[in-house]
Amino acid sequence: MPKTSWLKKLGPGLITGAADDDPSGIATYSQAGAQFGFGLLWMILVTYPLMAAIQTVSARIGRVTGHGLATNIRKHYPAWLLYFIVLLLLAANTINIAADVSAMGDAAKLIVGGSAKVYTVIFGIVSLVLQIFVPYHRYVRVLKYLTLALLAYVAVVFTVHIDWIEVAKGTLLPKLLDGSDYITVMVAVFGTTISPYLFFWQASEEVEEQHATPGAKPLIDAPDQARSNFRRIKIDTAIGMGFSNLIAFFIMLTTAVTLHAQGVTDIQTSAQAASALRPVAGEFAFALFSLGIIGTGLLAIPVLAGSAAYAMAGTFRWRNSLELPPSQAKGFYSIIAVSTLIGIGIGFLPIDPIKALFWSAVINGVISIPIMVVMMLMAGDRKVMGRFVISSWLKWLGWATAVFMAVAVAAMFWTMK
Repeated sequence: MPKTSWLKKLGPGLITGAADDDPSGIATYSQAGAQFGFGLLWMILVTYPLMAAIQTVSARIGRVTGHGLATNIRKHYPAWLLYFIVLLLLAANTINIAADVSAMGDAAKLIVGGSAKVYTVIFGIVSLVLQIFVPYHRYVRVLKYLTLALLAYVAVVFTVHIDWIEVAKGTLLPKLLDGSDYITVMVAVFGTTISPYLFFWQASEEVEEQHATPGAKPLIDAPDQARSNFRRIKIDTAIGMGFSNLIAFFIMLTTAVTLHAQGVTDIQTSAQAASALRPVAGEFAFALFSLGIIGTGLLAIPVLAGSAAYAMAGTFRWRNSLELPPSQAKGFYSIIAVSTLIGIGIGFLPIDPIKALFWSAVINGVISIPIMVVMMLMAGDRKVMGRFVISSWLKWLGWATAVFMAVAVAAMFWTMK
């Protein structure tokens, strides 16, 4: 198959996976590597198939029905459940936006000096303007190129010496450690990797792809289009989630062989991780890590704001599409604008960003469980999916993901102090 045809298969899955490695996620992976060295590398082997499965389910629901998750939940489940999920999603995403734009501002200050607050506002406004005024079919190209920013974390690894035999042992032969700190970080890694906003975004982007493709229809109305689309979704999601987990692996590895090896074990933000790298790994590694924070933030903010907007629009039956001009989707774009601007504003409040991220993770962890349960029920229901109910292996992996997350949330509450 020609290279251009292969590249065209990459879209919603690649962007969704890359957006998962946002600045707040970078902070979590950095903490895992700094605190426990190679001790949590094995988690990447566990999270990849689970993440790929649940995101495939999300993508299939969007492509088969021609609607995002919120619209499907509204059509098939009680209204109170939808309102509960969407309001918590909106709150968690806004807090996450605040953490991400602040991290980008801090990273820019580390590189060029100046005011972190000013950079925070600039990054937030630039992202907002792009979302509102650039049509989806053009903006998606920008997002695809921004995924390349994550390669900075691969490059950093090759600037330091690594004992690859020990890395293999830590990855393939997990050694579980005692203590609530280990459990807490393990839960944080799991919760960071599988987040509700990713479910809503990928399902909605499949609908956007359908609208942007001439002749494309929801698969439930055009079953002849199913084979090629399911193959595209499979490739796109497998590569996107693989990319996401690979970058998470390299961030953990980088901080393990630099910070952990030097006794730097307490990393709370992505900018702090970048600063700590400077004296240990040198200026080049520091610059790559910092630039990666800015690039991933620019990629993640549209996904966070957009997923909240899709959810609200589906709930209240608003017109919604990044292809529409603002005048034709006022409610949809208002949510994008409000969540982004509030996120920027939170950065100016005397709020502990670490606590904000913690409670965002708690909310995400809690609401991910009912969302995944509802998704799995919909994906296996012929009233929703018609002849395109999910296969047994996908059903098994999807339910396994919901169970793993439920255990993770239980562990998170158990270790709270």
